[in-house]
Amino acid sequence: MFDGAVPAAAVFTGPDNRLLYTNDAFTRLFGPRQKGLPAGEVFSDPDAYRFLSVLEAARTTGRARQTAGERRTDPGAADQARHFMYTCTPVTTAEGPGVLALAMDTTTESAERRRYEALVKAIAHMVWVKHADGTIEETVPGWERLTGTPPPSGRLGSVYPHVHPRDRKGLRAEWEGGATPDTAGVVQSDYRLRAAEGTFRHVRTRAVPVDPADPDTDWIAATVDVEDSWNRQLRDQLLVKVAGASGESLPEAFAEVVQVIVPELTDYCLILLLSYDDWPPPDHAEVTARRVAAAGRSGLPAPPALRGQSLPVTGELRDLLVRHTPRTFPLPPEGPVPPGLVPAVTERWLTAAKATSMTLIPLTVDDTVLGYAVTATSGDTPVPGTSEVSLLREVLHQPQRPIRKVLDLQHARRIALGLQRAHLTDPPSVPGATLAARYQPAGSDSEIGGDWYDAFTLPDGTLVLDIGDVAGHDLPAATAMTQMRSMLRALAYASGPGAAPADTLAHLDETAEGLETAAFATAVHATLHRRADGTWRFTWSNAGHPPPLVIPANGDAHHLDAPADLPLCVLPGPGRTTHTHTLGPGDTLLLYTDGLVETPSASLDTGLNRLATEATVCRHQALPDLLRTLQRLSDQRDDTAMIALRIDPVLPEPPSPE
Repeated sequence: MFDGAVPAAAVFTGPDNRLLYTNDAFTRLFGPRQKGLPAGEVFSDPDAYRFLSVLEAARTTGRARQTAGERRTDPGAADQARHFMYTCTPVTTAEGPGVLALAMDTTTESAERRRYEALVKAIAHMVWVKHADGTIEETVPGWERLTGTPPPSGRLGSVYPHVHPRDRKGLRAEWEGGATPDTAGVVQSDYRLRAAEGTFRHVRTRAVPVDPADPDTDWIAATVDVEDSWNRQLRDQLLVKVAGASGESLPEAFAEVVQVIVPELTDYCLILLLSYDDWPPPDHAEVTARRVAAAGRSGLPAPPALRGQSLPVTGELRDLLVRHTPRTFPLPPEGPVPPGLVPAVTERWLTAAKATSMTLIPLTVDDTVLGYAVTATSGDTPVPGTSEVSLLREVLHQPQRPIRKVLDLQHARRIALGLQRAHLTDPPSVPGATLAARYQPAGSDSEIGGDWYDAFTLPDGTLVLDIGDVAGHDLPAATAMTQMRSMLRALAYASGPGAAPADTLAHLDETAEGLETAAFATAVHATLHRRADGTWRFTWSNAGHPPPLVIPANGDAHHLDAPADLPLCVLPGPGRTTHTHTLGPGDTLLLYTDGLVETPSASLDTGLNRLATEATVCRHQALPDLLRTLQRLSDQRDDTAMIALRIDPVLPEPPSPE
């Protein structure tokens, strides 16, 4: 390109700026120079210091540098003074990074000088000219290498089909709308160009007019691939934004993170946190996927409301989470979403948004799986490549403080659940009735409940049933729960079958207060005696707990609305009351904790009525199935304990022989 060029050209390479190439014009102006030597040795002239300093600056900074200088071919003759413009531009040579030095004789202004000076300003990987008549011409090849297609010919319109659809309007306005150059006389455009492999890469075009004073002049433009630098810059910007996330909890932190990710990296992002007892969970284990944060770009349907959902962990999802490996699923237009990977409400949203791809990214710290992120593209947004997924993964893992907090809570939660399961044993078998119990932890990994149940028999066959709830959602609450349950069991057994439930609860209240076991707790303590006629006498005392529910063999379920006494550990001393009710054959008694009936969006009475209605509808189900059905009434914000007793029905007598 420079062998026969007017400007003097030289190429240097290496950390010591070794001279690699000179053209004829350079030799004519500066004389023969030995190649292979450092620039400091090649240019030892006293007036070369300006050029050498600019050359070194271009190498170390990676940016083009320019300076003016004077050279006298005959120092004794004043008319031999020549003025030059030295421009040093970083380039890539066969021997590695280097610098292209151009020396322009500025003694006489000429069109050639202006053209090459413009070329130097815009020097890059791909150089082209926009002529005054609107046609374009590639002068330094590079288009086909980048795009895999022949260079565009004709007018600028032939370029636009290769540009990302979202960038075309802005680029057309800049290129055809008379964009104003910056103070250096350059018009710069950043946009995405479809590369040979089908993905889009960020490129930057810098254009300068050959003659700024002529409105009809040609423009010299250079285009360079800036994908790597663009990704680094975007990464730094996003990480700075995410580092400023102030959320103390994971939901709060991720709510800020998804707003950073959308729409910079994806069109949609959903965060799901998982609650589980053992990891990895068995195939098709019921795992609660709690949707804690979501965001979608403008123009897409609003993301569904956030709430917990029961999600079976399929083999494919389980494998993805165990391997900690992200995976992208291309989606057919308006086609089905692969089942079993996201909650059903998310599947419906992806279909409605006409998603073109879905990427699942496990959220992990060390070997602990917190959950996973679901990102999606729609419309003309490209399917994310490896670099985009890697950046998404890095950004999503930035909220370290709340993540570590959740890990600590998960550890405490596992300890608490271990304590609870060690005490929440299977109910005993009793003649004339069937027992079933169920405990469900809260959906949030940050919640550790103090709910418990108990069932055992006294030496004379009296059945004792207990249900209780210690206030708090932390490890101390779970520890207090185990102590309260053990104390009540011991007091009931020592008091014997003749003790009134109210007296037993009063003793528990006094003991717990004296030992400072808990700050606040509720409980129902009950005894049940089987009668000869097949009925059972149900005797109980209620310390501030939700009322027992009776589901008759025939008729509607109803609560036993006997007034409840004060909760435990509040004000020991006031008397407590014992209540009695008769249960007939086929009747079912249900004791439960408030997590089954209390929700922030409805009153307690509404929750109690909903429980009675559902129990009436499902009263013929086997006890374990009934408890599983009733569990669905909970919003999973709080843990839930239930224990149920069903009196054996009276079997019809066989017909007498004739």
